[in-house]
Amino acid sequence: MLSPKARRIRQMFSSIAPRYDLLNHLLSLNIDKWWRRKAVSLMRVTSCERPSVWLDLCSGTGDLSLEMIRQGAQRVVSSDFSHPMLRLNLAKLRQSQAIPKVILVEADALALPFATNTFDAVGIAFGLRNLDSMEGGLAEMRRVLKPGGRLVVLEFSKPTNAAFDRLFQKYFFAVLPRVGAALSRHSHAYTYLPESVSQFPDQAALRRILETCGFDRTGVVNLTGGIAAIHWGEKR
Repeated sequence: MLSPKARRIRQMFSSIAPRYDLLNHLLSLNIDKWWRRKAVSLMRVTSCERPSVWLDLCSGTGDLSLEMIRQGAQRVVSSDFSHPMLRLNLAKLRQSQAIPKVILVEADALALPFATNTFDAVGIAFGLRNLDSMEGGLAEMRRVLKPGGRLVVLEFSKPTNAAFDRLFQKYFFAVLPRVGAALSRHSHAYTYLPESVSQFPDQAALRRILETCGFDRTGVVNLTGGIAAIHWGEKR
């Protein structure tokens, strides 16, 4: 059973689904594509050099899933709780001819319908801060990972340069909500985005949370001056 917050977020993402990809690429100046490529490149670990089954959690329209296939995943489970997002995901998979390697699953990230120790790697891009319980979601991700498998989290983060941070905050809180609202025709979604990012843990804090949730060999790398960051941890 979804919480009231989770139902609101699902409704919001479902309503902006038709313009979601356009706005992602436009508002990030296409940098988000490189961020995803970098995140997927970090999903391999020494003990699992040829991972066979990967999970793309909070997959949305499937950009991370497609990147997983491009970088050698043999099978990807692409999971989201928004049905309209998954419909667009399916259309994109068919267009790219990747559908034989991807399974779509409509599911809540806090109650995944997968057995323990199922996946060689788990990736989540811009979805962790939307979960009703970040710790509960991380516990589920760890549960479904195989021992030796790696979790990779791509999220917005805290710019590392003070001057750049001030400039980014002006864009993020003034420009982005207006452009997003105009193009998506959803006034709240692109106000919610900067608000949710401002409340999200910074790089060091999120790494500590991963460790508290039982992940070992954690690490973090900043992207584009810390606008976004990739965190990872392994299950032992």
